[in-house]
Amino acid sequence: MSSKRIAFMATGDIAIPSFLALINDPRFNTVALITQPDKPVGRKQILTPPKVKTIAEESNIPVLQPPRVKAPEELQLIRDLNPDVIVVMAYGQILPKALLEIPKVAIINLHASLLPKHRGASCIQAAIEQGDTHSGMTVMHVTEGLDEGDIILNNPFSLPSDITGGQLHDRLAEDGPECLLLALEQLFNGTATRTPQDDALANYAPKLLRSHGELDWSQSADQLERQIRAYHPWPGTSTTYTDSKGRTKRLKIFPPATHISGTQSTPGKILKTDGGLTIGCGENGLHITELQPEGKRRMTAEEFLKSGQLKKGDTLGS
Repeated sequence: MSSKRIAFMATGDIAIPSFLALINDPRFNTVALITQPDKPVGRKQILTPPKVKTIAEESNIPVLQPPRVKAPEELQLIRDLNPDVIVVMAYGQILPKALLEIPKVAIINLHASLLPKHRGASCIQAAIEQGDTHSGMTVMHVTEGLDEGDIILNNPFSLPSDITGGQLHDRLAEDGPECLLLALEQLFNGTATRTPQDDALANYAPKLLRSHGELDWSQSADQLERQIRAYHPWPGTSTTYTDSKGRTKRLKIFPPATHISGTQSTPGKILKTDGGLTIGCGENGLHITELQPEGKRRMTAEEFLKSGQLKKGDTLGS
C-alpha cells in the first residue's frame, strides 16, 4: 500500500491525531495537507497558521492554503497531486463538485457525530445539548449535500452525563485515527461498505457564534445545564446582571451546573446564595458554582457574592 497517495484536507485541531496517524503509517503516502489560510489571532492580530499546518511543515509534507478551494487554479493544484483518496476533516469550506471528481478511489470525510444525526458544524455541541446518550466518529463518502454521503463506518460510544463540549471534542479526536486507517484499508482492499443515510432521521447543527451562548432562563434547568456543558469552552455561556452602580454587565457561566428539582420562581431570579448561586428557570432551578464577571478573572460564585454585586432576589438576564 505504500504507493497509495492521500491528500489530507483539515484545519481544526480535532484532525491533528488523524493526520499524525496517516503520515506515520508506511502503507500510505501523504502527498499534501490542504488547509485554510493563516488568520489574525488575538488582540495584536498576529497572523497565525493552523496547528495542523505546523505539523505538516515539520514533517516535510507540502501545504496548500487556497482562499477559495473552488477557484480553477486551486483545483488544478490539487489535481496535480494525483491523489487516490482525499480525506476531509474539519476543513471549513464547502467543497465543489469539481473537487469531488479529482481522487481516483474516493473522497471521504471524518465527521464528529453519529450520522445522520447532527449534520453540520456544531455536531459535537449538539449531541450534548440535545441530551444524546451516544456519540461517535463517522467516516462517509463526500457528496455535494452537507454531510449527506453514504456511510463507510462509525464508532459509537456512550456519553457520560457530565461530559463537556471540550471533552467530547478530545475523545472524538482520539477515535479519529483508528476510524480513518480502517476506512482507508477497506477502501483499498475493496471491502468498504456504503450505507445510505436515512434523511428522515437527519438534523442540522449550524455553526455556533458567541451570541448563541446567551442563557435563556425561561428554559428548563435540564436544558440550561446541557447547554452550559455543551458550549464549554466554545462559544461559552453567559448572562447579564446589573452591578451596584446600575450598569448592565456580562457574567460568564462555567460547568458544572446542578439541576435543583422542585424549584419554582421567576426565571433568572437568584433564589439562594449559599455555596453558590441557585437561579430560577422556566422549570426547576440551576445551581452555579463558578463564573467570570465582565472584566474580571474566573472565580467561584461565593467569591463574587462577597463583592456585593449580586444578592438573593436579584434577577439575571433582565
